[in-house]
Amino acid sequence: MLTTDFVTGAPNWLDLGSPDTAAAAAFYGSVFGWGFRAAGPEAGDYGFFQKDGRTVAALGPLTEEGANAAWTVYFRTPDADATAKATEQGGGTVRVEPFDVMDAGRMACLTDPGGAEFAVWQPGSVKGLEAASEPDTLCWTELHSPDPEAAQAFYRSLFGWRSERMEVPGMTYTVLSSAEGDQQATTFGGVAPLEDGNEPRWLPYFAVEDADAAVARTVDHGGSVLMPAMDTPDIGRMAWLTDPFGAPFAVIEPNPPQSP
Repeated sequence: MLTTDFVTGAPNWLDLGSPDTAAAAAFYGSVFGWGFRAAGPEAGDYGFFQKDGRTVAALGPLTEEGANAAWTVYFRTPDADATAKATEQGGGTVRVEPFDVMDAGRMACLTDPGGAEFAVWQPGSVKGLEAASEPDTLCWTELHSPDPEAAQAFYRSLFGWRSERMEVPGMTYTVLSSAEGDQQATTFGGVAPLEDGNEPRWLPYFAVEDADAAVARTVDHGGSVLMPAMDTPDIGRMAWLTDPFGAPFAVIEPNPPQSP
């Protein structure tokens, strides 16, 4: 289960790049009940989505040339510069070279060899998200890759991830765990084959108490449905969605319900 006990290679930050941060904040506030707190004038329009006073994600304007609205998953690293170098050596791309975010930490924006974008966060004063695997927070991250085997090898070289295959209807799904700790207890995401018409990406899943209600709120406030809500035995009821600007995300009503 994804937690806030961040270890090397585990997701420790998540942010949304949007062409209209005010409208995006209003949308996600309507869907998940999040508030938004600006980071201050020195951070531009960047700020934090919060639930019950705790940071659950972040939001900022699009900063890369030609970028589209998208969620970016960050993985914890003890050395952002070394991870960026290893990304290039492994056939990936460094889109934004490592840089310091004031005293909060050091980050880099990267792309894996299959075309999925991600980022790394080397913690400073900010260790990561303040809540996870609770209702209306990040609970899972999923890589949709054109070559799942090659993707696993790439990320294993960066973070030492462990993996376990499981058969689900129509495909083989791979569950990912961090390099440290009990393998079952440190699962945080999975790898799935890329479906026709989709782009390689890391898709964030947010836990919700009622998946159908979350889908309805998404549509009511200008979002779209990529995959209607469906049940997966022993996992939960899930749906793939987009916000009004096209950023994909997913919701899941876990079965059994998760607790932090």
